[in-house]
Amino acid sequence: MSELCDIAIIGGGPVGTALALALRESGLKIVVLEARKPEEQNADPRALALSYGSRLLLDKLGVWKNIDQVTPIKTIHVSQKDTSGSTLLHALEMKVTELGYVLPYPALQASLHQALLQTDVTYLECANVGSLAGETDGATLVYQHDGYEHRLTARLAVVADGGKLLETSNPPQVREYGQSAVIAHITCTMPQVGVAFERFTKQGPVALLPYKDGYEIVWTGSHDQAKQMLQWDDSTFLAELHRHFGNGVGDFLSVGKRHSFPLRLKRAPVTALPHTVLIGNAAQTLHPVAGQGFNMGVRDAWELSRIILHSQPAALGSASMLENYRKSRRIDRNAGIGFTDSLVRLFSNDFPLLNRGRGWAISALDRLPFAKKFVAKRMMFGANG
Repeated sequence: MSELCDIAIIGGGPVGTALALALRESGLKIVVLEARKPEEQNADPRALALSYGSRLLLDKLGVWKNIDQVTPIKTIHVSQKDTSGSTLLHALEMKVTELGYVLPYPALQASLHQALLQTDVTYLECANVGSLAGETDGATLVYQHDGYEHRLTARLAVVADGGKLLETSNPPQVREYGQSAVIAHITCTMPQVGVAFERFTKQGPVALLPYKDGYEIVWTGSHDQAKQMLQWDDSTFLAELHRHFGNGVGDFLSVGKRHSFPLRLKRAPVTALPHTVLIGNAAQTLHPVAGQGFNMGVRDAWELSRIILHSQPAALGSASMLENYRKSRRIDRNAGIGFTDSLVRLFSNDFPLLNRGRGWAISALDRLPFAKKFVAKRMMFGANG
């Protein structure tokens, strides 16, 4: 079967769905292809750290008000283990109500999905794209759906999830950090409402994100350390977390199911494939320190939608349109990647002289209002503001 559309979005996760919603009144024929089943999408264990800027974009899409189980972050406490270095970022100092939010991935996905079903966008679940080829006048996708092979030609193909389709012909730049992250929900005796913690240690950062009755933790370490964390019984895990993090939230009382995933920087090069663009984690996968990865993906989707809406239909996927998008995202993308990568490499080591310097730098940040605002703005809005 052969089909035609204006825009084909490969990946129906939050980033791909946000792009489709941003284009819902454009009059363009849009097809979203999602490989996963609904139950697989709702089984994702992650809680997302969403920036204030991403919340504003979700507001514009009309979905924020329908998201359940949102916990606001009003203060971020940054510290360096084994030093007195610390700083506080406050929402009031930035003249905003919150710096960010923590929410379950399934809640965000459900709100976006329900909004998408109320549009004329074609949404196909269990649609597995097997190949993608850029041609002179469009991009051609071959996918399996309902037991049949389909061929879809689009003026513009947007790869919004994974990007594995293009990795053979257009391999990404990959930096292995030698680290994995362990995520879990924990409770404690002295939770601080609205306060998130980012603590740097020689084995990697540990983050506590306020969520429901406790915190979502993101605890990084070497692959062997992460494997060991998964094997500890609950009492050992909580005791080791207290030793690692300190007394900032009292004693740790309980820990939920633990999950682990490897950490790497993956950056797709500028694709030479005609009529094709990569956004979200297909374009870049970041270390979770500072929580920039997903928020950058939301900004990718929003900026691409603005470029599309200001382009003539005949220009969709053209070399000039794609170059305009790349230029619009270059500063934010490069700055976000550089910021997270530098934090990991600077703080995840055990050099004594560096350790003292890092503690001093964090404390100095607390005494420099303009520097604190600069960092907070980057975290909330990206380099483009």
